[in-house]
Amino acid sequence: MPIPDYETLMLPVLKLFGDGAVKVSDCLPSIKSQFGITDEEADQLIPSGRVTVLANRTHWARTYLSKAGLLTSPKRNQHLITTLGNKILSEKPKTINNAYLRQFAEFSGWLDRSNGEIVDPTNPKVHLTSEPTEQGGTPEDAMESASALLNLALQDELLAILRQISPARFERLILDLLNALGYGGGKLASSTLTKASGDGGIDGVISEDALGLDAVYIQAKRYAADNTVGRPHIQQFIGSLTGESATKGVFVTTSDFSRDARDYLNRVQQRVVLINGQRLAQLMIQHGVGVRTRTSYIVQNIDDEYFAEGAG
Repeated sequence: MPIPDYETLMLPVLKLFGDGAVKVSDCLPSIKSQFGITDEEADQLIPSGRVTVLANRTHWARTYLSKAGLLTSPKRNQHLITTLGNKILSEKPKTINNAYLRQFAEFSGWLDRSNGEIVDPTNPKVHLTSEPTEQGGTPEDAMESASALLNLALQDELLAILRQISPARFERLILDLLNALGYGGGKLASSTLTKASGDGGIDGVISEDALGLDAVYIQAKRYAADNTVGRPHIQQFIGSLTGESATKGVFVTTSDFSRDARDYLNRVQQRVVLINGQRLAQLMIQHGVGVRTRTSYIVQNIDDEYFAEGAG
């Protein structure tokens, strides 16, 4: 039979993780058997040719379940069912789909970040909330929504990885990102890491421009999502800048900053930019740090100049 869409796979995938599966690949044989998927169908690849349709749809079923808090991922490519997920299974729902997941605050919050749109991530042309014409949407609108959703999922994957790498690797990554942003003239030689001990609250230094006329000091905190950076951390960083006679700094964290921490910066002379986890992941995607393009779609239109009278 045809491979089910990712919504149809949500309940079977949750059950499989409830039975002990820890990776998406663990689920594929059971799904193939449950839905009578042939070997030929199971080998069908998505247009990019990098993964099978079955694995792709199962992956997205897992992603949506995770955004609703039914699954958690303590490590990359390792997924566990949560207490909430087990509770849902005990209620024996007939199906789990996007409409069902809307009841969970985590899912709704994630959806709000993509402008409230639900699209089929396995097919950018399919808009799942309504037909495009009903809301004046176009195929380009649907592709934009799908792109936003894909980027949100990628941001979350990036943050999960960033919270697992070593502090030294994280600090190096921040310098790589600032170089990609144009600091130091884009040259790695224009940036340095401080020693692991006795850094005085400074993790790195990078030239503001190619000529090195001014320096930007960096603090990087690899924190869990619930470990918010508060005002004391910012005060310590400002003290370190003062000790270096520095006027500019960047404070980066994989979590977020408290309101008190942000407000404190309005009362100091130094210019400090705060970059939280979501903004960090966005910048990495935007500037190609730690990510690479898997597939690109080209939208073409008519070249009016080519068809103009007298052309050629």
